[in-house]
Amino acid sequence: MFVPQLEPVAGSLALSALVAALPLATVLTLLGAARVRAPRAGLAGLAVAGLVAWGAYDMPVGQTLSGAAQGALFGLFPILWIVVNALWVYRMTVRTHHFDVLRRSFGRLSDDPRVQALVIAFCFGALLEALAGFGAPVAICSVMLVALGFDPVRAAVVALVANTAPVAFGAMGTPVVTLAQVTELPLDTVAAVVGRQTPLLAPLVPLLLVALVDGRRGLRETWRPALACGLAFAVAQFAAANYLSAQLADIAAALAGAAALAATPSARRPATEQVRAAVLTGAHDADVDRVDPRPEVLRAYAPYALIVAVFSIAQLGPVKELLEGATQRFDWPFLDAANAEGQRLGANVFALPLLATGGTLVLLAGLGTARVLRVPPRAALGEWLATVRELRAAIVTVTSVLALAYVMNLSGQAATIGHFVAAAGGGLAFLSPVLGWFGVAVTGSDTSANALFGGLQVTAARESGLPPELLAAAGSSGGVLGKMVSPQNLTIACAAVGLTGREGDLLRKVLPWSLGLLLVMCLIVLAQSTPVLGWTLP
Repeated sequence: MFVPQLEPVAGSLALSALVAALPLATVLTLLGAARVRAPRAGLAGLAVAGLVAWGAYDMPVGQTLSGAAQGALFGLFPILWIVVNALWVYRMTVRTHHFDVLRRSFGRLSDDPRVQALVIAFCFGALLEALAGFGAPVAICSVMLVALGFDPVRAAVVALVANTAPVAFGAMGTPVVTLAQVTELPLDTVAAVVGRQTPLLAPLVPLLLVALVDGRRGLRETWRPALACGLAFAVAQFAAANYLSAQLADIAAALAGAAALAATPSARRPATEQVRAAVLTGAHDADVDRVDPRPEVLRAYAPYALIVAVFSIAQLGPVKELLEGATQRFDWPFLDAANAEGQRLGANVFALPLLATGGTLVLLAGLGTARVLRVPPRAALGEWLATVRELRAAIVTVTSVLALAYVMNLSGQAATIGHFVAAAGGGLAFLSPVLGWFGVAVTGSDTSANALFGGLQVTAARESGLPPELLAAAGSSGGVLGKMVSPQNLTIACAAVGLTGREGDLLRKVLPWSLGLLLVMCLIVLAQSTPVLGWTLP
């Protein structure tokens, strides 16, 4: 059995932490300073993590490679299994033009561009984040806003800022599932704590969006529908994350926000020509005015209704037991590792949830979608394969980052850094969201940031006497606010609306809001570590 040392370098915790941080420093430097593409940066970081594990921590080469392989497999299944199938559903709606039907349906809900921004960027963007994530909501929502007549810069900024509140539960809960896996904390506990942090921030986002669209006038005239939308989103996200399913949290929140918006009388008032002239500086797509037959509109909404139905049925007691019964558990080969206290790690046994995983449930909904949208089996298979090809860079990035995280955790590198960081004491509660924000800002993914820093946060929490689930969740909750400033998302937004090369302009517009919301989240987590808001934790 391999038992890691906390101070393998010259018996010094500080020097050991410095060496242990080399894999993370490699990834962040290559991505942030050298502008190396994420797949190469991830592979380079993995190589450095392996060298540190073998050279400094004396982890046997066989166990190092075995740990990396387990992390890579977890990246493929269930993480990328979810993403591929979710994007497959979206691609089928585009192929059959039902996505255009959906876009036109949204455009007819209100002629007020401020309300349209809430419907498309916040509510529909949250639904897209729930199903796919990885930049899809920013690209799709910004294009839809431009089609409605929004200026490209404003459309991109609105889409980027809106893509915050749902990120922690995006891609069918992938970030929190990953966080639970790398920290060995129960998924229900992690999801519950995140579900008591991000909902506290959610009501602010719609208010900020209407202010970005139309300044003080927009906030003054549309604060009621914006606040109703944000509060409904927050309540539904909290309820689903705590009492239903982490995978359904964003779907429930998006639908609740849209319903609250539709139910608010002031959201249906026609916009004045003065407002439309001030906001809609671009030419709107004439296709938006086309009226679609009701059966086609129902088909356009069907894929999302199917996903909600499948996931809801999967949560029923007997069905849930049946799905979990198909989970395969076995000893992971060539791996026999313990923590620094000599306790055998859970990673020695690998669980393969063949049916009880979000990706398989989305696949079932996708098969139903193909039938409802009348996509022939051969065409549906072609779209699935095309989705895999489209995600090949993301596949390399996610698998390499998770392999890196597993090697760091199993070899003791994360534990060393955690013990060193624990010297911050109570200040850790304030700094944990910053660490998550930094990780997402650099990697572009809350999933990747959780994989990199989740184990570190838990170790630091235990050493400082803080609840491990609080700091683990805080990193993920703070990470959502780094999404809007990540180079990956900025590039996606610029490419979608024809602003290639102007990433710096967008960064300058969204950075103040990102930092401001991050400060709010830091204060929330700090208060939750004290009696002030400690009662909000499960």
